[in-house]
Amino acid sequence: MKLTMGEKIRILLKRKNVTIIELSKRLGTTNQNMANKFKRDNFSMKELEAIAEALDCDFESYFIDKNGEKF
Repeated sequence: MKLTMGEKIRILLKRKNVTIIELSKRLGTTNQNMANKFKRDNFSMKELEAIAEALDCDFESYFIDKNGEKF
């Protein structure tokens, strides 16, 4: 079963012991806005990079060709 991006972020939040409210504060957005993002599982690449930075993580996003090449 493949996890949604929201589920992955929730797992990371739990591991980092950070609440969604705290994440919202770190990102300078409202808790309501963040809750909506999780509800719709709608995160832009820029937001994912900001979340990674707020949680002191790296975020990598790429395609992997059948020959193993990353794009």
